[in-house]
Amino acid sequence: MYFIKKTFTISAAHQLTLPYESKCRSLHGHNWTVTVYCKAKELNNDGMVVDFSHIKHAVQDRLDHRFLNDVLPSNPTAENLARWICDQIEQCYRVDVAENDESLAIYEKDDC
Repeated sequence: MYFIKKTFTISAAHQLTLPYESKCRSLHGHNWTVTVYCKAKELNNDGMVVDFSHIKHAVQDRLDHRFLNDVLPSNPTAENLARWICDQIEQCYRVDVAENDESLAIYEKDDC
């Protein structure tokens, strides 16, 4: 099994829909740190699990400096963002999304 990891930062805003009072209901942003984990039993014809630039294009280019409510089909929590990112890349099995140094959401596929 081959594994790769790609980490990058995106600057993006969001506004959460919550049934209780929270500062997160107001428009705000983060410098999110995203780590994408991919794996494959066999390398592709280029000798890669997936090209790092494809991960950047599929995720970072679509999220950086965006209003996440306009991109995600669900409430743009860190957890939903991690799931959405994982769904963008076939070889992806795990995504870590950190809003800051103290708050981290992890999504991992069950069939890993």
